[in-house]
Amino acid sequence: MLLKGKCKFTERGKRMRYFEDCQVGDVFELGSRSVSEEEIIAFAKQYDPQPFHISPELAKASFFGGIIASGWHTTAMFIRLLVDGLLSEALSFGSPGVDEIRWLKPVRPGDILRGRLTVLECTPSKSRPEMGIIRSRGEVFNQKDELVMRLITINFSGRRPATTTDGPPSKGA
Repeated sequence: MLLKGKCKFTERGKRMRYFEDCQVGDVFELGSRSVSEEEIIAFAKQYDPQPFHISPELAKASFFGGIIASGWHTTAMFIRLLVDGLLSEALSFGSPGVDEIRWLKPVRPGDILRGRLTVLECTPSKSRPEMGIIRSRGEVFNQKDELVMRLITINFSGRRPATTTDGPPSKGA
């Protein structure tokens, strides 16, 4: 994972990241996780109970030829990688949403997914001086390095407090 600049340490001993620590072009590798058939079925039974997500038998006869994860499950797994790999170390104020989500290839039991986030834009908020707006491209790849999901997301990130001594103050602070 990429970490730049001097940052304050969080309670968990990791470095705190502020809006000023992100630059256009920064790339964050978010880690990886495996996907089991049991979790695909459990998620789908609760949130997206289509036959190709919940029934191995019916899924075999489907267009996909077997069980696949719901796109929403894939999105949720990406968010978990994002939180564990980056946002748990950042002063995050949440997100107003995403501009785009594309599920490009099915995610199947046994796949190993890895996440990546690339910063596209960094804009100081005009109405909330304590935060900035970061627009990023999130990507999920499988173990064959195939892109299975892409999304464009917007996050609100806290600005470095003017009183902190763990890095240069932001311009105009």
